[in-house]
Amino acid sequence: MALKFRGVDFIQFDGLLSDEELLVRDTSRKFIEDNLIPIIEECNRAGRFPRELVKPMADLGFFGASLKGYGCAGMSNVEYGLVMQEMERGDSGVRSFVSVQSALVMYPIHEFGSEEQKQTWLPALQSGEKLGCFGLTEPDYGSNPGGMRTRARKVGKEYVISGEKMWITSGSIADVAIIWAKVDDEDDKIRGFLVETDRPGFRAEDIHGKWSLRASVTSSLSLQDVRIPESNLMPGTGGLKSPLKCLNQARYGIAWGALGAAMACYDCALQYSLFRKQFHDEPIASRQLVQEKLAWMISEITKGQLLVLQVGRLKDAGKVDHPHISMAKRNNVWMALESARMSRDILGANGVADEYPIMRHMMNLESVKTYEGTHDIHTLIIGQAVTGIDAF
Repeated sequence: MALKFRGVDFIQFDGLLSDEELLVRDTSRKFIEDNLIPIIEECNRAGRFPRELVKPMADLGFFGASLKGYGCAGMSNVEYGLVMQEMERGDSGVRSFVSVQSALVMYPIHEFGSEEQKQTWLPALQSGEKLGCFGLTEPDYGSNPGGMRTRARKVGKEYVISGEKMWITSGSIADVAIIWAKVDDEDDKIRGFLVETDRPGFRAEDIHGKWSLRASVTSSLSLQDVRIPESNLMPGTGGLKSPLKCLNQARYGIAWGALGAAMACYDCALQYSLFRKQFHDEPIASRQLVQEKLAWMISEITKGQLLVLQVGRLKDAGKVDHPHISMAKRNNVWMALESARMSRDILGANGVADEYPIMRHMMNLESVKTYEGTHDIHTLIIGQAVTGIDAF
């Protein structure tokens, strides 16, 4: 039984949003309802990324939405967050694709790239003509990216890059990869490079057998003496802080996105509990144990809404700090995963069937809790912020 999403707003949250923000949210919501919801379960079953949605998403300005110039929409950070909320309400894998294209590919070019690099890549990425991926994580270095083994050495007017990257969203469909590597003649300083994926020595292979993010492409990357011109170095990059700035952009979008997944699960469970009858022909929503779960979910979702809205307002004012984003990502993904589990419990056996979206969201959120900084890593970031003591 398909249940249509009705929206989730317990404390008149919409009253905190401007007319422009509501328009962005409602436009994104309609796009997801009309284009993704009808096909997402088939995509999840088949392990297929819905590439047919790339151009329509680009036409609505979803790629690089919060960037200025180069054909980008120039949305506020709150507006961008609302787009991410609706994307992940549809599916975490599709939101991941948009996050990577925007926060991990377009943002570093916009922030660290030369003007020539910006002119070459940003309009093409914004239009969906070109796709990108972000190569930081390696097989042996996830939470500790500073230990990376990927190397770049300067040879004449070229850089030669060798290394392996792992768990890379969009790796095998990307036209360009943002590759982070230690540079031999710069005391192992980490720099960012634009690597066209058709260069000799570059190989991307999809990771199969995933139980999570099945509607998203996840790949491993291998670079064996890949030669790029020195002009492909992003000149503004320098040190681990550069890729971490990119991750902050993505983590912010994830904090909003997880909220969307939680809303989808909660609304489905609420509707189900009102028509599912057990014992005396009464809806299970009339039972205290079910109401306790629903009350927990709506309370946590409401707190999550207020948290990301404040972080978004701080970001728009130029006052946000990375522990603020860590708190939003950590809290909202944890809350969303717990909401998915409670919702599955309310649906009983029906909760594991893809007639309903809950199990898909639950499996996706297991990945979302891990990537872009695990739950525990964000705990340590917040702990360092409040104590001044680094516990890594």
